[in-house]
Amino acid sequence: MLTRFLLLGLDKRAGVLLTVLAVLAVAVPVMALAVPPDSPFHLPMHSVSLLGKYLSFALLALALDLVWGYCGILSLGHAAFFTLGGYAMGMYLMRQIGPRGVYGHPELPDFMVFLNWKELPWYWQGFDQFWFAALMVLAVPGLLAFAFGWFAFRSRVTGVYLSIITQAMTFALLLAFFRNDMGFGGNNGLTDFKEILGYDIQAPATRVGLFVATVAALAAGYMVASSLVASKLGKVLVAVRDAESRVRFLGYSVERYKLFVWTLSACMAGVAGALYVPQVGIINPSEFAPAASIEAVIWVAVGGRGTLAGAVLGAVLVNYGKTYFTAALPELWLFALGGLFVLVTLFLPKGILGLAADRFRKREPAAAVPAAASKGA
Repeated sequence: MLTRFLLLGLDKRAGVLLTVLAVLAVAVPVMALAVPPDSPFHLPMHSVSLLGKYLSFALLALALDLVWGYCGILSLGHAAFFTLGGYAMGMYLMRQIGPRGVYGHPELPDFMVFLNWKELPWYWQGFDQFWFAALMVLAVPGLLAFAFGWFAFRSRVTGVYLSIITQAMTFALLLAFFRNDMGFGGNNGLTDFKEILGYDIQAPATRVGLFVATVAALAAGYMVASSLVASKLGKVLVAVRDAESRVRFLGYSVERYKLFVWTLSACMAGVAGALYVPQVGIINPSEFAPAASIEAVIWVAVGGRGTLAGAVLGAVLVNYGKTYFTAALPELWLFALGGLFVLVTLFLPKGILGLAADRFRKREPAAAVPAAASKGA
């Protein structure tokens, strides 16, 4: 049944995306590890980590498109779920440092020793085990999303009001995690990671392995999301997006559908954050910033809201542009990002993929008319 569900959403667009991801999963390790460094086809390790970062953001954009593009929930706080997943993975990585830290304490992270903490807080217990950290990557964002959605959707908060509340949620977490007494490293966050699953986190093979894991997670997330929107449940979600009152009058529990997709999206965002942290090497409260959530909305809008593959494309393209502009013209990046959002809103309301789909539909009838005429003759 699970296999049938996953195959439900596989169409031509999904086939193209999964093929590209499969090629990346094979080509990047070969170019990074097997090709000699003096070859023009060699891929440096920093480029591998950069690609992994882009694909982690793509998974976040995919999670956002699932709730915004198909259920009409514009979230301006998805960075909160992304960052919580990142902190869960960061706590595991900090516990792996042990006596190799600056202060040489076998159990307490360096920042706790510096702040004169005497013992490990209870909420850090268990993070020395990878399976527990992986469970928390899903559970913490999922439980927060479930609690938030339970109250928000039952109160029938919708539209711009819901968007503002989600932004207030992530801003509150930003302020909380900036405090040193929260036990998460304050404004410096968690960094200086040493190993993951017993492997040196800076080793080329480990970094390539993290990239492949990110590709696999993005492919799995896309298959789940695509199959979901192609199912009967997905059709109800689209109906909720387009005419929520009518769906409610037909007897559907709109709140339950919203709560389910909202929680699933938060878990996907948490996985994206967990994959982001070991590849970037740091997680701090700045990731909670509302601007990060707004950027994710721009990724989805540029690629094409309600297309899934467009969200992946938009995340990669916009972040590549950010990498280029912040190096070449750092003072102009924010203006370029704002201008891009305005241009997409005015001239590309369906995004890049939506525009391509519209052009394909316009060409299809023109190609079908001569075929029909020759058949009639």
